[in-house]
Amino acid sequence: MSKGTRKDYYVSWSEYHQKIETLAIKIYQSDWQFNQIVCLAKGGLRVGDILCRLYRQPLAILSTASYGGVNNRMRGEITFSKHLSMTQANLGNKVLLVDDLVDSGNSLEGAINWLKEHYGREIEEIRTAVIWYKSCSTKTPDYYVEYLADSPWIHQPFERYEQITPAELATQVVT
Repeated sequence: MSKGTRKDYYVSWSEYHQKIETLAIKIYQSDWQFNQIVCLAKGGLRVGDILCRLYRQPLAILSTASYGGVNNRMRGEITFSKHLSMTQANLGNKVLLVDDLVDSGNSLEGAINWLKEHYGREIEEIRTAVIWYKSCSTKTPDYYVEYLADSPWIHQPFERYEQITPAELATQVVT
């Protein structure tokens, strides 16, 4: 991490995947045994996908929305889906809740409350895992890869898909 304040932080695909693998190792080294992964969509989808493959645990998806405006940079009120998407009949009792980052902490805290409200009888424990933990967050995740003291805007490698259309993509891709 560079000294001073960064406004923007760019991440390549290889760095992104390496950070998810580092997160998986940190969780493994904690010796905590969980039997369910819940990811927050959209940002936590890739994290949840890789972790469920590595740990061979079921993945459930809780869809959320909080960003909008120009280039999806305006944080608004968080909205959660009505239901959890999962293939199992029941949610596991030891839940690993994952997202790509914790910014304000509202999404992570809200998701914990949502899970307790909807599945509180089934859940014994919830722990949280993210790649990036920004200093501006009110919620400290249980597991994280990188603490960002300067809370920069993170440009993730899939961000380009929010800035182009399928028609524009078709003109760029050589088949």
